[in-house]
Amino acid sequence: MIRRLLIVLAAFVTIAANSQTATEWKECAKGNVRLIVANDLGRNGYYDQKPIASLMGEVADGMGPDAVLALGDIHHYGGVRSVSDPLWMTNYETVYTHPELLVDWMPICGNHEYRGNTQAMIDYSGVSRRWNMPARYYTRTFESKGTTVKVVFIDTTPLIDKYRNDAEQYPDACKEDMDKQLKWLDSVLSAAKEDWVLVAGHHPVYAETSKAEYERADMQRRVDAVLRRHKVDMYLCGHIHNFQHIRAKGSDIDYIVNSSASLSRKVKPVEGTQFCSGETGFSLVTADKKALNLYMINRDGKVLHTVTRNK
Repeated sequence: MIRRLLIVLAAFVTIAANSQTATEWKECAKGNVRLIVANDLGRNGYYDQKPIASLMGEVADGMGPDAVLALGDIHHYGGVRSVSDPLWMTNYETVYTHPELLVDWMPICGNHEYRGNTQAMIDYSGVSRRWNMPARYYTRTFESKGTTVKVVFIDTTPLIDKYRNDAEQYPDACKEDMDKQLKWLDSVLSAAKEDWVLVAGHHPVYAETSKAEYERADMQRRVDAVLRRHKVDMYLCGHIHNFQHIRAKGSDIDYIVNSSASLSRKVKPVEGTQFCSGETGFSLVTADKKALNLYMINRDGKVLHTVTRNK
């Protein structure tokens, strides 16, 4: 009898906790511009991918996002071979099925896509109504009720020597003109007049990770100087499979690592770490004229950390 009572009590506490965390993200779903940030997704529905996809649908239903920013590695492990590759179904179309997730998805390639056919990532825009990838790097401006947010999507894999020098495993990386992209980035940021400017890539500029240090060194040398020169508000990325918020010495930029929406890794603080967590999940970005907010949300709907920038 006592055991049954304890089981019922535990179930009640679980339900109450879930209700509380659901309220947390609902309180965050305010702002004129509203975006979902997700990356490192594609695990054929395994690990936490389906539960997180379900939560993303619930959040989208409650907030009405303008778009989903899909920051690479949508397809583990070897990318896709064509627009008819079955991975489009098992990693994406049959997983993110909620009607409110049928908004524009703004993707970029990650290193895993570069193991396959990166042109197919662009060409799939002609197959799927919600897949909107016009090029390997591009911009999108979101405007609502007088608030403007520019998101500059960059293609980070060709900016890192590790991938450029491995033509066998990453055949498309060495074909891309790195200098052309960096000049484009500088030009786009020079002309940006929006209220808030975000740059989104797959690889981090700063992060705690067991991955080789030269990945971040290449990004710092080639990308960070441009970001700092133009004083962007946030740099968003994935790749590391955990949540991190870093403020680097001498920079006012918020460097955000968004966790994997399927399978995460452990993390520990380093110099500049404002927050870190090894949980899976995704993020919400909301903005009005006075404030830009990013909310890190775990698979249970709990808001783990909030990044706020005010004007």
